[in-house]
Order: sequence, then C-alpha cells, then structure tokens
Amino acid sequence: MFLQVENLSVRYSARSGDAAAVDRVSFSLVAGQIGVLIGPSGCGKTSLLRAVAGLERPSDGRISVAGELLSDPRTGCHVAPEQRRIGMVFQDYALFPHLSLRDNVAFGLKRLARSERDDRVQTMLDLVGLGHAARRLPHELSGGQQQRIALARALAPSPRLLLLDEPFSSLDVDLRERLAQDVRQILKSQGTTALVVTHDQFEAFALGDTIGVMNLGRLEQWDSAYALYHRPATRFVAQFIGHGVFTPAQIVACAHGPCVHTPVGELDDPDECPLPDAFPNGECDVLLRADDIVHDDASPVKARIERKAFRGSEFLYTLRLDSGEQVLAHVPSHHDHQIGERVGIRAAVDHVVTFQREPSSPGSRPI
Repeated sequence: MFLQVENLSVRYSARSGDAAAVDRVSFSLVAGQIGVLIGPSGCGKTSLLRAVAGLERPSDGRISVAGELLSDPRTGCHVAPEQRRIGMVFQDYALFPHLSLRDNVAFGLKRLARSERDDRVQTMLDLVGLGHAARRLPHELSGGQQQRIALARALAPSPRLLLLDEPFSSLDVDLRERLAQDVRQILKSQGTTALVVTHDQFEAFALGDTIGVMNLGRLEQWDSAYALYHRPATRFVAQFIGHGVFTPAQIVACAHGPCVHTPVGELDDPDECPLPDAFPNGECDVLLRADDIVHDDASPVKARIERKAFRGSEFLYTLRLDSGEQVLAHVPSHHDHQIGERVGIRAAVDHVVTFQREPSSPGSRPI
C-alpha cells in the first residue's frame, strides 16, 4: 500500500478532558488511487487530513507513505510537514494575489534551473487548461480557474501524495461536480495519489476511487461509492448517503428461501435476503431507497403524496402508505401528480439491506 493509516487518533484538550477528533482510524490507498473522506461538519475528516500532512500530531497510531514512516507517537517519529513531499490544496486556494499565475505555480520550484522551472510551469498551466493566461493575476480569474491554478501549483513539485481540503466548497453548486470530474482526470493523467476531504457526496462520487464515511471521529466504512449506496455497513452510512427510509419489516421462511415482508410488498430474492434468525423473531428495519420504489398505477399498494420536490428530470415524492409508513420515490418528472393524490407503487429492490430494529419508533423513518 502507498498510503497507510493505522489506528490513528488525534486528540484535542478540552475542559471536560481530551476530546478525540479522530478515533482509531485505519485505511490505505494504493499508488495512483484517489481516496475521499466525507462526513458531516465536526466528524474529524479535516483533522485526519492535517495529521497526514504533518500539521497535527497524532496521539496514537501510524502514518506511512511509500514505505516511509512519517508519524508514530510511540517511537517519537514525526517527520516535519515540509519534509514529507506531500502537496496540499486548501479550501481558500491560498494563491499569492500580487504574483502572476506563472509565478504562483513556480513558487515551489526555486531549486530548479531557470529553463527547467519555466518548462515545468508551462506544463502545469497547460495541464489545467490555463497556459494562455500565464501573466494574469489571480483576481482576474473565476473561482474555478483559481482552483485549477492552486492544483497546478500543488502538482508542480511532483509530490508523492496530494491532499485536498474541501477544494470546491466556495464554488457554485453547478460547477462543483463538473470541476471535480476535471480534477479527477488531471490527477489520473499524472498518476497522482490523492486524499480529498469534502462534505458533498456528489463531489465524492465524481472524484473518488474509494470513499470513507466518517462520524464522530470514526471511519464507519471505506469502500466504493456503489457499495456505500447499495451495501451500507452501518445505519449512519445508510442515512448519510442518498435518500430513503428505514421501515419495519419481518424476515420469514418462504418455500423458495428467506423473504422479507415490508409495507410495500414482499422482497423474495433468496440471494439477497438474510435468514430469519439474523434478528430476534425475524423483526428488522429494511432500507428502502427512493429508487427502490417504482410508480405503478396497476399496483394494489397505494400511497398518498405528502410532499414533492422537483429535480428537473424527476420528482422526489414523499409518500404515506395506508398502513401509516412513509416512503420516498424518484418518479420521472412527466408524472406530475398533485399533493394529496393517491398513486400506485411497488418495490423493485435489487439490494436488500437490513438493520436491527430500533424500538424507539415503530414507523418508517426518512433519512
């Protein structure tokens, strides 16, 4: 593994005692892979990134890059940030306002000969599509262009690892995902290993080969975007990624194998359904994503529309079943039903995801 983080903890002193911003986190990246850390504010993802950069001293655990140990409190090892050969792109770009784009990119290349430095700068500017703007100042660029220059400056010294901290948070929503895809292409073209922090799951999906969901300092799951969505390891991951509900269900033995009785019908894929003894009395909560619920007027299961949100190509409907449970459904936008209208629905679930039933709330819970 190229980047190896093992049982890492970062603690800050507080009046009530030491508070763990990062709590025994382990993950790894192979060379050329892009990893993304995602989670709500205060979950510890930026503290973890700063520990990898050397800007925070871990209280426990090990960090190594390309086989070189960078941090281990038990042995007293802590390589200084400037000696780690790690580049960093900050949330606010941190460009020098009085320097041209060329000089911003050249800032970390002072040890190179003049001709070599000029060639490297031009290569980086061309790489991010701004080779024609070398003499401009940062304030003459759009936010997306400034972010590209920040990336070019970080890549110019050929760091062995690149860290990006909320790199698109100051940009318009429509620009974020598009720029995230562009940045991924740039990093892949250079074979750069990168670790990114974001709170936006669409950015994470556009950028990452592997994505880690953090909560209260813990890494809940480190997996592909597909697995996080369809195979969430914890209830928190299921809640944080995508739209859906937890609804009460029961696993029973059917003639062809285990099946799950839900308020929207029976889920009977024997390869997907857990065995009845997986939970006491087979009672569980099943995750129903908005794309697991299909609008079907011929279905005997009916639901009343309580809310609708227009998403361009589709509506996100919040539906109330006659049994009282609530479900969500993505419906093509040409099916423009009114609030209060009853529609037919059916379940089309490819991945059956179940959790221990929470006794505090017997009905379905939107997530």
